[in-house]
Amino acid sequence: MAPLSLRGARRVVVKIGSALLVDANGLRQTWLRGLAEDIAALRAGGAEVVIVSSGSIALGRAVLGLGVAPLALEQSQAAAAVGQIQLARAYQDALAPHAITAAQVLVTLEDTQDRRRYLNIRATLGALLGMGAVPIVNENDTVATDEIRYGDNDRLAAQVAVTIGADRLVLLSDVDGLYTANPQLDASATHLPRVDAITPEIEAMAGDAASGLSRGGMRTKLMAARIATAGGCAMVLGAGGGAHPLAALGAGARCTWFAPQGDPQGARKRWIAAMKPRGALRVDGGTLGPLRAGKSLLPAGVVAVSGRFGRGDPVAIEGPDGAALGLGLVRYTADEARAIRGAHSARIGEILGYPGRAALIHRDDMVLTGSGT
Repeated sequence: MAPLSLRGARRVVVKIGSALLVDANGLRQTWLRGLAEDIAALRAGGAEVVIVSSGSIALGRAVLGLGVAPLALEQSQAAAAVGQIQLARAYQDALAPHAITAAQVLVTLEDTQDRRRYLNIRATLGALLGMGAVPIVNENDTVATDEIRYGDNDRLAAQVAVTIGADRLVLLSDVDGLYTANPQLDASATHLPRVDAITPEIEAMAGDAASGLSRGGMRTKLMAARIATAGGCAMVLGAGGGAHPLAALGAGARCTWFAPQGDPQGARKRWIAAMKPRGALRVDGGTLGPLRAGKSLLPAGVVAVSGRFGRGDPVAIEGPDGAALGLGLVRYTADEARAIRGAHSARIGEILGYPGRAALIHRDDMVLTGSGT
């Protein structure tokens, strides 16, 4: 059983809970500066980092003078609209001394579950990471009422981790891991350093949020663990209230690791392979070699398009004789694919009248299952 740690991580998603970022006095600036130093250290070690941060409502309600009493839905959404500006500026100011660019990305759980919007999120986050930025992701609270009511940023973080193929998800919270029972209520509760499978017995150990500023609870954290580990991403749950929380986890601070079920790329390929195609792209003989070598499918290699499909839909990839070659998530509609088939990628904008992506199917969104000869 291989040990799990942050060491050697390639792509890390870090979820920050409201209670860590904001206290009764406002933004915890010293703590945030320490977190920024940890992020800079992870990046120096070769990891790409995405932050999923709560805190917009907590920051906004302070600016608006809404106190600590429970808020009506429209008040929560108004607080989020104000607080989101404060949140983005806080991360920007904390990361700037390390020459790190912060980018704000607002999404909803629905966005990650719709294939078209999912591809947009994946492409945008991938581009930002490729440019060296640290995306700061948050639920779009002004429209996503479920997140405000149920505190689903834990699950959102897991969805983001799976979407971008992260190999580590870090949930920084006000607890240092999973216990056999709520340790605040049961003195005999035992800490679990590692969970290899989320069984009904494990789920029964979940409790509720203890903090007045935090909206989630252990149940949402176990839901996040189930999503992340099924996508091949290891997840760690640890206390983040101290200085340099990521460095502390790296040094062996008490936490709970949830073991991944396979690797991110393999899990993604299985997910794609299980889809029912809504159309097909037939390729020429010269395209078979590059595809088998792991290249993306470009319009120039496509000789025929069949079916009716939209952007993000699964389509079959066929060899020159129509034999099955694989399956992928297409980046163009059927009509667009027909218009640009056989054309070099540089001519896509000229043909369609607007800029497009170079590949019909990106290699990360493709799985080859047959010979296609």
